[in-house]
Amino acid sequence: MTLMEQIIARAKSCKQRIVLPESLEERTLTAADRALADNLADIILIGAQGEIFALADKLGLKNIGKATIIDPTTSERTETYVQLLYNLRKNKGMTEEEARKKVLDPLYYGCLIIKNGDADGQISGALSTTGDTLRPALQIIKCAPGVSCVSGAMLMITPAKQYGEDGVLVMGDVAVTPMPDANQLAQIAICTAQTAKSVAGFAEPRVAMLSFSTKGSASHEVVDKVVEATKIAKEKDPSLHIDGELQADAALVPSVGAKKAPGSDIAGKANVLVVPCLEVGNIAYKLVQRLAGAEAIGPILQGIARPVNDLSRGCSVDDIYKMVAITACQAMDAK
Repeated sequence: MTLMEQIIARAKSCKQRIVLPESLEERTLTAADRALADNLADIILIGAQGEIFALADKLGLKNIGKATIIDPTTSERTETYVQLLYNLRKNKGMTEEEARKKVLDPLYYGCLIIKNGDADGQISGALSTTGDTLRPALQIIKCAPGVSCVSGAMLMITPAKQYGEDGVLVMGDVAVTPMPDANQLAQIAICTAQTAKSVAGFAEPRVAMLSFSTKGSASHEVVDKVVEATKIAKEKDPSLHIDGELQADAALVPSVGAKKAPGSDIAGKANVLVVPCLEVGNIAYKLVQRLAGAEAIGPILQGIARPVNDLSRGCSVDDIYKMVAITACQAMDAK
């Protein structure tokens, strides 16, 4: 099986409750129909049932009746979520009336469903910006314990089978935090290793903290940050297999790793790559994708206490379907 087939099989093995708040977006509803037909997840749609069914009929979808549909304007659960939001945000100045209005936003409503234990994950972004997706997640679900920054990981599937896990690598951060400090970079390393386990199915994530230097071959404050982040990550999670700073070739190629970082358990064997800043990560994965023919799946948001994932507004039905499976795998691990 391919990696994506493995992820889908894992999601089907223990169905999770996934919220799709953008229920009147055609690609999203079509992906929901496919997920329901395949028993990929229990889908929760937010919106008016009549409008959702009318769009499903227009699109020729046959499985939307299997979804749980919640209309915030009529649901008996809404008042519970109003009080939940108010209690979460009143110290930030939110009034009960403001909470009542905010709950009508499907992205907020979905996060409240998750916070209350009534769902396991959420996906949006086909219509919404990344900021709109992240804001309610951070206000309601909040970051995981010990994490203060959200990041994004990318699954990189390359034809070069000798690298990573049979050509599969996980790279972070490629999506969220522009210039992490050493503590944030350590958190990104731990979260990306966790994504490698929960989504890519790696039994043993081997994390390389990348730099333009290998073991002191260059001196710079950016190198110092990577060295410090590696130290912090080891202290935070002593079980983590991690080393740095390493250049990319030293991280991936056994002969180069042995020469540049002799004695390292990671050099030449890395399957998780952590870059020093978002600029590097975003440029690197897109270059590998375009020039080397790698398949890039993601970004997968990480660091939130329960999985909330963001889509590109140019996403396809297949992209959304895959993200349902990925979010389900994250949710299993977050419980």
